[in-house]
Amino acid sequence: MGDGERLPFDPIERAGILWEKHVGDASSMRVATSIMRVQQLLLSEFDRALKPFDLTFARFEVMRLLSFSREGRLPLSVIGQRLMVHPTSVTNAIDRLVSGGLVDRTPDEADRRRVYASLTPKGQKVLTRATKALMDIDFGLEVLDTADREQLFKVLRTVRAGDFEE
Repeated sequence: MGDGERLPFDPIERAGILWEKHVGDASSMRVATSIMRVQQLLLSEFDRALKPFDLTFARFEVMRLLSFSREGRLPLSVIGQRLMVHPTSVTNAIDRLVSGGLVDRTPDEADRRRVYASLTPKGQKVLTRATKALMDIDFGLEVLDTADREQLFKVLRTVRAGDFEE
């Protein structure tokens, strides 16, 4: 999963040993640092899988979210809320998707301040192929079996609990 040369040791484990020696309990630092490194590794895998479609994972997420919408379109503000990203990030992603012919942007007739995004037919085809590419690499998690994935999801969901109401 990694890029470049492999180290002869786990740098996060080594940092944990040094942390314990100089600072104190390293358990939280090791987990947080590991999560950040796994994010880097996964995004690198996603970028490789999505490159043939000229997509980033952020743009893929926008397209997939649009495909799940009941009306086939969503206001840009809702896209930002659902993906938990800044409105500027949504605008930039939509701009790139529109320029690639994958998404249409349409003003709301009732409220000109609201703008909707929807997939184009080309976007739907690209999304199908891009989704297959991510599924073919098992979203970079092929090293985990189903039980480990479920357990990891539950643990990380606990950390994410501030994002949503039950």
